[in-house]
Amino acid sequence: MPLDTTPHVITALLAAGMALAFIVADRKSPTSQALALFLVSIGLSIAVTVLIEGPWVRRQGIPPWGGLFALPEALAFFFAYEWLLKVRRTIPARNLNTQGPDRLVRVAQLLVVLYWVLALAYPAERHLHFIGDLVSGRGEPSRIWFWVFAIPLLVSLALGSFSGLLLLNRRPDRAESLRMLAFLAGSPFMASGMVLPAQVAPLGTAIGLLIFLVGAVQYHVTQGRRAQFLSRFLSPQVAEMVRKRGLKSATDERTLELSVVYCDLRGFTAFSEATSSTGVIRILREYYDAVGVAATEFGGTIKDQAGDGVLILVGAPIAFDDHAIRALELAKRIRDVGIELSSRWSNADLHLGVGVGVASGFVTAGVIGAASRLEYTAVGPAVNLAARLCSEADPGEVLVDERTVQLLGMASSQRELRPGESLKLKGFQQPVQSYVLAAS
Repeated sequence: MPLDTTPHVITALLAAGMALAFIVADRKSPTSQALALFLVSIGLSIAVTVLIEGPWVRRQGIPPWGGLFALPEALAFFFAYEWLLKVRRTIPARNLNTQGPDRLVRVAQLLVVLYWVLALAYPAERHLHFIGDLVSGRGEPSRIWFWVFAIPLLVSLALGSFSGLLLLNRRPDRAESLRMLAFLAGSPFMASGMVLPAQVAPLGTAIGLLIFLVGAVQYHVTQGRRAQFLSRFLSPQVAEMVRKRGLKSATDERTLELSVVYCDLRGFTAFSEATSSTGVIRILREYYDAVGVAATEFGGTIKDQAGDGVLILVGAPIAFDDHAIRALELAKRIRDVGIELSSRWSNADLHLGVGVGVASGFVTAGVIGAASRLEYTAVGPAVNLAARLCSEADPGEVLVDERTVQLLGMASSQRELRPGESLKLKGFQQPVQSYVLAAS
């Protein structure tokens, strides 16, 4: 009686549909690309085995090149481990040794290659004694060949699963943990479709796909909400770097020279006391939006927003050789926008203005925090200096430190900056020479 291929076709379409959904959701992400290739390979392996290999063997026997039929299923395992490796690289290491578990994933991939080499060398034995042969009642020779092909895949699955479990030691957030657990729980079911009898193989594969789908959808929904919120505050260059190279590249601790821009509102305390809370929130929202747009334009990353103060890093996590130029242009934009906004906010009795400070220097930037809350932070004298200069700036004024002037070069300094006062600032033992940005 001919095999009813309808369940297999449905399962293959399910895998292909999941691949399409994930790649459409985030096609630039390396993890989504690997995940889509994994799911497409599952669909192809089912289609090739049932719709091509089976009919071919029934009509013409097993060809010498029959091991090629095993390529899609080998690719499914390979890309599953590639996805796992890319996920591992998007999660901060938390001072743990990650090289060993990463190597386990590579070993798992090598074992998959070994399986395919065996399939190429012994195509008849694979077809007769491995595919769909888990519950076969055949004799001892059949069992030996079954384990020849099964052991590389079982060991690779064990190594990949162990590496995935070790990932949980880094205490990823709940969404990532759920996705990883769903993958680990669903993997044995998805793999079982290779060796279960043809009548029940689609069921095992479908169960595995659906288990993984639950965790993956939860992850993408959570990430979508976060991205929508964080995109208003983070530089798009940072988001692009995370998509291409993973979170680890964006959050590893580094010491580098960058520029810091700090701005706040003058007269805000008196204004907030005389204005309704609704009015204060409305003004802060407009102010934050304007500063956020300016920061995005010049590649700045908003590190802190506290009350009316905004701290912006120019040069981290994305490094810029021209960070001083970008910072000065950003300060100009904030000043000009601040003057325009404050003219609308102020009245005869209450006046608002924006002061800006710019400083450059070596700063250590990276992720700190507890397991439940991580924060990207920057520590160094330049951060404090920018805030102190800002506090000394008059409304509509930009004060710049000497290191920024040096980085800008003499020509630019002479055109736009003039020496200001030598300031005695809190936290700095020596007076700090300030420079004032010329009015527009």
